Amino acid sequence: MANRYALRMEGRNSWTVFDIFTGQPAEFEQKLMVGIRTHRAEKTVVKLNAQDAKRREEADRRP
Repeated sequence: MANRYALRMEGRNSWTVFDIFTGQPAEFEQKLMVGIRTHRAEKTVVKLNAQDAKRREEADRRP
């Protein structure tokens, strides 16, 4: 299953987590994930991709 979210470098230690299908910045915990530090960006992209994978698996199980 392909990941929906990825990282885009904006500057030194400044990242955007974005939706690869729309190109738009992701929202997490009611905040746009733009201009965030490396560690938080990496953790956020992992969490968002895990949430998306779970959502898609559950949708596949529905009749």
